[in-house]
Amino acid sequence: MGGVIVNGVFWVLALYGLFEIIKNIIYICTYTNLKSDGIYIIIAAKNQENRIEGFLRTFLFRIIYGKEEFVKDIIVTDLDSTDDTMKILTKLSKDYNCLKAINWRECKEVIDSIDESK
Repeated sequence: MGGVIVNGVFWVLALYGLFEIIKNIIYICTYTNLKSDGIYIIIAAKNQENRIEGFLRTFLFRIIYGKEEFVKDIIVTDLDSTDDTMKILTKLSKDYNCLKAINWRECKEVIDSIDESK
């Protein structure tokens, strides 16, 4: 009887571990997509629909045409805006490959995954 319980617990833990591994692989492939070296810039914005596009286009122009080699990705985090800030960020992220628009929860997960990889 004791062996059956131990085997049951073992298989439950093994399946849980398998699911966690699959979940992390899917997360890494879909959300982070970060390169292994370089400088990453995180910009936080809330309710900035009137200013965010001009700011980011100016910022990206200086990085892209300034031949900045060290900056690899720019992550713009929306802090639960009540206006169209996230819609503008999503549109800009389609125009620029180095720009990623995410909400603050996803940004926290990205930062936590970087901290755990050390």
